[in-house]
Amino acid sequence: MEVENQTRVTQFILVGFPGSGGMRATVFLMFLVAYVLTVAENAVIIVLVQQNRPLHKPMYFFLANLSFLETWYISVTVPKLLCSFWSVSNSISFTHCMIQLYFFIALMCTECVLLAAMAYDRYVAICRPLHYPSTMSHGLCFRLALASWAIGFGISLAKIYFISRLSFCGPNVINHFFCDISPVLNLSCADMSVAELVDFVLALVIFLLPLSITVLSYGCILATVLRMPTGKQKAFSTCASHLVVVTIFYSATIFMYARPRAIHAFNMNKVISIFYAIVTPALNPFIYCLRNREVKQALKKLISCQAIRSD
Repeated sequence: MEVENQTRVTQFILVGFPGSGGMRATVFLMFLVAYVLTVAENAVIIVLVQQNRPLHKPMYFFLANLSFLETWYISVTVPKLLCSFWSVSNSISFTHCMIQLYFFIALMCTECVLLAAMAYDRYVAICRPLHYPSTMSHGLCFRLALASWAIGFGISLAKIYFISRLSFCGPNVINHFFCDISPVLNLSCADMSVAELVDFVLALVIFLLPLSITVLSYGCILATVLRMPTGKQKAFSTCASHLVVVTIFYSATIFMYARPRAIHAFNMNKVISIFYAIVTPALNPFIYCLRNREVKQALKKLISCQAIRSD
């Protein structure tokens, strides 16, 4: 891979969502509502887990981590997107583009590992219930969460190192609403075989290993539940919300990143990106609250306390 001492392109132009004034105002309002709702939902979950002793369990510890992650995950792309609706030239500097790409990849990779840790927690809870208190100790939960963040941000650093060293000579127009891997790589005028190979190998590692752990965990859970004479519904309900979140996350990301680049349609990429970068973070807190009895009880308690204080 040839590397130049200085990148020729100093800024990129994000196409975003062009259209008429009325359409842009409608789309802007939709994204604004989704962003505010997502941040508020995740903040409520974090507060619920911190302030309610019944939720001081490994499952909710990981849930609070996931809520914290998704607050930043959606904040990496949406604020810039919202500003673009009122900007004459939706430009982003090369440095800021690499920073946005780094944090977006890092948070996505972290979520992959964190979801695997949550699946392992459900495996121990259902398949080895007598060993659950000793196995899923506070120390282990903390180390699993810390490892999720460290692995995610470490892998992203390796990806960005090779992407940022590429030469960009022009054009500098990205047909997307944020700096994503494929749109950025397609603008490079240098040999990007090494950067693509590194990205491909690390993507396989960060997707397949956590996904394998998740699938294996739920395979064991399913086999254990089917052997139970009673209580099958209760056992399934404890991990149903997590399984829904895992399915939505991996379906969107695999569909987006596992296709050959030759068949990528950039407008379709933007639609799929909206789903996993904006819609999914907005849905996840709702899914957990809707399907989890303890979270709903804690939420009702919080609302009751606020109502009493206001009176």
